[in-house]
Amino acid sequence: MQVSGGDLQRLRQLNSLGSIRALREASGPLTVSELAARTGLSRNSVIDVITGLHECGWIAEVEPAPGGMGRPAKRYRFRADAGHVLGIDIGVHKVLAVITDLAGRTVSSGRVAVDPHAARPERLEAVWRAVDAALVASGLSGADLWGVAVGSIGVVNREGTVTRVESLPDWPGVDLAGHLGQRLSCPITVENDSKLAALAEQRLGVAAGVSDLVYLHAGRRSGAALILGGRLHHGFGGATGEVGLMEMTGWRTMATDLENSPAARDAPPEDAARVVFTAARAGDPAALAAVDAYAHHLALGTAAMVLTLDPELVVLGGGFSRSADVLLPALRRALEPHCLRVPDIRPSTLGEECAALGAACLALTHVDEHFFSLDGSISRPSAPRRLV
Repeated sequence: MQVSGGDLQRLRQLNSLGSIRALREASGPLTVSELAARTGLSRNSVIDVITGLHECGWIAEVEPAPGGMGRPAKRYRFRADAGHVLGIDIGVHKVLAVITDLAGRTVSSGRVAVDPHAARPERLEAVWRAVDAALVASGLSGADLWGVAVGSIGVVNREGTVTRVESLPDWPGVDLAGHLGQRLSCPITVENDSKLAALAEQRLGVAAGVSDLVYLHAGRRSGAALILGGRLHHGFGGATGEVGLMEMTGWRTMATDLENSPAARDAPPEDAARVVFTAARAGDPAALAAVDAYAHHLALGTAAMVLTLDPELVVLGGGFSRSADVLLPALRRALEPHCLRVPDIRPSTLGEECAALGAACLALTHVDEHFFSLDGSISRPSAPRRLV
């Protein structure tokens, strides 16, 4: 059977995609033989692929490993530094911008505190200050970015418009992509912050490799997000995970169980939870009762998602996850009467940067679709500064 030029080109692209994927996922540089074993390609095919990828600038040769007998084998690594993306997390109290390389490793960040009562223009200006700080720290310019993703509080629809935010009255309808597009010419995506935090945990954190999970944002503001089949589940209108809108769950007011506890000792609302969790850790009865009340409400919304999805894992994120040693046992107990099977529950490992890192992960997904898919083009990484 005669093989057409188009078939050969597609085969080369498949081989290149498989090799790039193997090099990106490897914990260190690979030799030709190791790459052949991981991809199932012949040694000659791997050499052909490596030559092309090296010429394009996607991979780099690494110094041979020291020691050993005979001529050392050449080793190669994926050039994660060939490009960079920007992830932004816009919250009530802060804006955080994170720049990562193509492997999702943080290169720099910029953080700007925001008054929770700040008007839209002030919050948007804080976004630029955070972005500028991250760019300066990285030594990059806006033209060096290949993609940007923004995480915002509130419900975000498929068009990237924030449609509902209870804590920021003037935020619905904000055009974040248009605002950032005034100075950044790369693709810009907007998504809900809890969804991006879930994505970060699944790509980089405690849920790495998990296909089905529920992410909980537990803090003074509550939220949730879903990963299904290894992919972030946006939903038709972006309202997935918004179980807290049901009054019966008590999610809107459950933080007051901690703030109004006698164990809070007249602490300001922003410190009350920390004081109560500390007291509960020491065995204070009033504090333990407040934690149980909070966990009861958190469990109602969580159980609804667990019974619907039967996830492998629930990730506890948000500010209260820092007290997971106290909150998780109470949450597990509260879930048991409602769930046929209480899934594994783990605290977040990514901390405050979770949503911003998830935004960077989303931006990297779009970069991958452009460069590393059968519909994309494995061209020189230095050429397409503006992905289309």
